[in-house]
Amino acid sequence: MSLAIFDLDNTLIAGDSDHAWGEFLVERKVVDGQAFKEANDRFYADYKQGQLDIHAYLAFALAPLARFSPQELRALHDDFMADKIEPIRLPAAEALLERHRRAGDFLLIITATNRFVTGPIAERLGVDDILASEPEVTAEGYYTGKPFGTPCYQAGKVERLHAWLEESRHDLAGSYFYSDSHNDIPLLEAVENPVAVDPDPQLLEHARSRGWQVISLRD
Repeated sequence: MSLAIFDLDNTLIAGDSDHAWGEFLVERKVVDGQAFKEANDRFYADYKQGQLDIHAYLAFALAPLARFSPQELRALHDDFMADKIEPIRLPAAEALLERHRRAGDFLLIITATNRFVTGPIAERLGVDDILASEPEVTAEGYYTGKPFGTPCYQAGKVERLHAWLEESRHDLAGSYFYSDSHNDIPLLEAVENPVAVDPDPQLLEHARSRGWQVISLRD
């Protein structure tokens, strides 16, 4: 069994689930529309430039969760999945997951997006486990609106993966990692089989210089 690791946003789905969740909240008038939209767009632009302040972003993105009960959040997320995620699922990405599944590989998503947003998406995709930026949750299941632990972003993805490897007793022998983003270069460098998927310009240049495989899941 090898470890097959996947970024989520713009890799396994044709969009960014974190940004889409913000857009969904604006459309549902759950947040202050214009101000929230502008901040959401600004943070996303920072991410694409590799300049995101992940702690500031998580504080922004998680704050609305504290306004709702777990039951209300589940209902909102169900609607979010139908409205925003189902239209951007990628058949080729799901076929790739299935090829690794049939090969007996362990399927792991590692994403900077928080677990509230991504957990149900990972479940829908049928992966074995997910590492994500963690929101703080009370014993009663309510979100505090604050992050918890090491954000799963850039070098933090590598840190979180190594902690998971120690706990799970998996290793990186024969491992794969698929990503679209130059933010994931630290983790791509850590696996045996790095694959750039519909890469951004920075990652494409880096992948070509290193002789990494480059594929598209959108053709």
